Amino acid sequence: MFIDRARTYIKAGDGGDGAVSFRREKYIPAGGPDGGDGGKGGDVIFLVDESIHTLIDFKYRKHYKAEAGKNGSSSNCTGRSGKDLTIRVPPGTIIKDEATGMVMTDLKKPGESFVAAKGGRGGKGNQHFATSARQAPKFAKKGESGEEKWIAIELKLLADVGLIGYPNVGKSTLLSRVSAARPKIADYPFTTLIPNLGVVSLGTEYSFVLADIPGLIEGAHMGAGLGHEFLKHIERTKLLIHMVDVAAVEGRNPIEDFNIINDELMNYNSKLAERPQIVAANKVDLPEGEKKLESFKKAIEEKGYRVFSISAATGKGVRELMLYAGELLRKLPETKLVEEKEEMVYEVKQKEPFTIKVENGVYMIEGELVRRILDSVNLNNFDSLQYFQRAIQRAGIVDALKDLGIRDGDTVKMYDLEFDYIE
Repeated sequence: MFIDRARTYIKAGDGGDGAVSFRREKYIPAGGPDGGDGGKGGDVIFLVDESIHTLIDFKYRKHYKAEAGKNGSSSNCTGRSGKDLTIRVPPGTIIKDEATGMVMTDLKKPGESFVAAKGGRGGKGNQHFATSARQAPKFAKKGESGEEKWIAIELKLLADVGLIGYPNVGKSTLLSRVSAARPKIADYPFTTLIPNLGVVSLGTEYSFVLADIPGLIEGAHMGAGLGHEFLKHIERTKLLIHMVDVAAVEGRNPIEDFNIINDELMNYNSKLAERPQIVAANKVDLPEGEKKLESFKKAIEEKGYRVFSISAATGKGVRELMLYAGELLRKLPETKLVEEKEEMVYEVKQKEPFTIKVENGVYMIEGELVRRILDSVNLNNFDSLQYFQRAIQRAGIVDALKDLGIRDGDTVKMYDLEFDYIE
């Protein structure tokens, strides 16, 4: 089963909590704090594996979670870091943040990796909070939460050359003749429902990847005939071989077919229409093909295209076509991936560390910084509560409340924590 898009939830591991501990050794009845730090949470990493060709694994598993870091312990022992979670994907995988539509990464090369969600840092043990005035701190910091998000994953095939054209013009037959690929072939439209890849070898020194893109039809750019599903796989190719049934076996006009497919490319993405094209006039082994070849060739060459007369069924002209494609490929630069405008986010604004809004006299404070402070303290402990007060002072939260005109006795709410403000 060929799956080329998926939606999944990823969660990096939470950091382990710092420990509250004191040395208790013989002859040292009141040793100092020795609580160790918590371990870092594991990252969620995507890794390109060239042995994988589809996103089918994501069809059966929707949630991925890395291991959390272990808590710190006594004797200044740091907790073990959580194991990273590595998710293997095929070359050509694009990962997007579902919430923003931002393209996070475009993974192309085998062995290339990307950290999609970072694990939380481990909390500090109580050994870090000892001062000359507070020699026995009875609190430690909690570990930070790991990043979590829903992501969209798309696969756009990595092929050098794309075979395009109407259904049933002979693309699959050509692919099977020039490579070891064995696509399903039958004499009816839409036999090919998934893209097929084959490697074309031109001697011992050079080869290229050829993709049989399922047949396009009029209206493909609007999704007709699964048009969007197929057109996106052409985006990475450097060169297009446009196959036309010059014998008009299906009763269509070959020149009109050629124009319609190019119109679909233009309407879907104008840069695709500018991609270099070689035209393969197929089925010249049939009497009608031989009869119509000259008029077709003249009309297409007037548009500036190189036309090869071939028979995918018998092999006539196929080698010459492949050699020319290989020669042209050597001269073409790498193709930059073309993204649809609504999917591209070039700038992501930095989130505010905290926000304050006043509703019915209550000062409501939220933000990532506030969550981190709350996660790091134990408000049932006096020393930890003092640390909390200093943390919100250093973060500028207290000054921001004063600027908004807060008074003694006013209510402050930070998520589930609610308290009265006292100067």
